[in-house]
Amino acid sequence: MGNNYQEKLVGVFGDPVDENPSVVIEQAAFDYYKIPYRYLTVQVKEPELKQAMEGMRAMNFSGINLTMPHKQNVLPYLDEISHTAAIIGAVNTVYRKKGRLYGENTDGKGFMQNLKNGSVEVAGKKAVILGAGGVARAISVELAKAGIVKIVIVNIVREQGEELTKLLNDKTKTKAEFVFWEGTFLVPEDTDLFVNATSIGFENANELPDVDYDSLPPKIVVCDVIPNQVSTRFLKEAEKRNCRVFNGLQMLVYQGAFAFEIWTGLEAPVDVMANALMDVYGVKSSRSA
Repeated sequence: MGNNYQEKLVGVFGDPVDENPSVVIEQAAFDYYKIPYRYLTVQVKEPELKQAMEGMRAMNFSGINLTMPHKQNVLPYLDEISHTAAIIGAVNTVYRKKGRLYGENTDGKGFMQNLKNGSVEVAGKKAVILGAGGVARAISVELAKAGIVKIVIVNIVREQGEELTKLLNDKTKTKAEFVFWEGTFLVPEDTDLFVNATSIGFENANELPDVDYDSLPPKIVVCDVIPNQVSTRFLKEAEKRNCRVFNGLQMLVYQGAFAFEIWTGLEAPVDVMANALMDVYGVKSSRSA
């Protein structure tokens, strides 16, 4: 019998995608188990998503991650989505089963696992979330499921922000409010958790969300979802004001671990994945075993 050279293909579709480090953590996990999976980082422009998903089917991909701007637009090209993904209205992980494509959302799950690992309790707390796109939707729904009592959605596009606020009020037990982001945002004094769920700072590391950082209540938890920096300007401003910060790299590891388990059925080697990612940035993993 000859050797089998066929690899199982997975990867990420997005635009921009050149600085997305998902390949680092996923390939480290595949290599750890010595399984024939190959993770591809693929630029797919917004108008070409349909063709990309058709190509994924034709090339027999085992799964794919979706990043901006595809998490909501991918829904029509899937055969089925999970209950949570349906509520969120966005998918970031697709897997193939018996020729059908299934959609799941691990963004919020990765975010919550990151907080759990840091011993942060959210039940009974109040959160403010900048943004109302796919990541903001996933995080806010998972926070609501975990018992957070109030979520303020802050967004520069009124219709998008109001839609997410209505979703939270209609589909979850949390109380949600919308604030139109016009000019510099003042953080409410009763905020416990402050999240940047926008893409500000991803392509341009010098970009900073328009926030009055002196209004940040001290010692609150501040999170950024940007996945290509250890400490964004947003988090540095929060640290200056004695806030506890969580970066997007940590969240990425956990959401990647969930995706790995969905694709392979194996337990994700989270320490291996975290260490591989932190090696890229020349820092020690903050995750405890």
